Amino acid sequence: MSSVVLLGDTSGTVTLTVPAVAGTNTVTVPAGTGTMAVQGVSTNIVSSTAVASTSGTAIDFTSIPSWVKRITVMFNGVSTSGSSNVQIQIGSGSFTTTGYSGSCTVPVSTPVTTTYSSGFVVHANLNASTLAYGNAVLVNITGNTWSQTGTTASASNAITAGAGGLTLSGTLDRVRITTVNGTDTFDAGSINILYE
Repeated sequence: MSSVVLLGDTSGTVTLTVPAVAGTNTVTVPAGTGTMAVQGVSTNIVSSTAVASTSGTAIDFTSIPSWVKRITVMFNGVSTSGSSNVQIQIGSGSFTTTGYSGSCTVPVSTPVTTTYSSGFVVHANLNASTLAYGNAVLVNITGNTWSQTGTTASASNAITAGAGGLTLSGTLDRVRITTVNGTDTFDAGSINILYE
């Protein structure tokens, strides 16, 4: 087995080691500019650590790498103490609380549509006993512009479907899950993110 060591421009090294198995292995670097990220042995999808959504008014995921282009926020039996809609806020250095464009709809017998500007609403038409399950996906369009789509549901409530967009002032590095009123507390379930 042999290795190739690449020296960094100013410091550090990268070592490429050929696996000790028969056959030929090829690593192809794509043409063009940008960052090629390698995370783990077989995937570029990184799972954060699930957070119990059983207390507090916000669940934060910070230190998201600058190369990330897609984030999936996952809800597992999430509940709050009140009826304020659950929303996602993103940010660069701090959380952005204004300027979001989009809406969500709860298709009950008389559909309820909610527009928003303080975050991406991902679960609406709530009561304190509602347990939310589902996903919301944030995708980088270009530069610091992000779009969001999401679907959540619960046994006691209809499906919430929503979409929206926001342009940040800098590179996204954080995601927050909170409520529109900012005072209802989480009291059940867990939340996690995947990023790639």
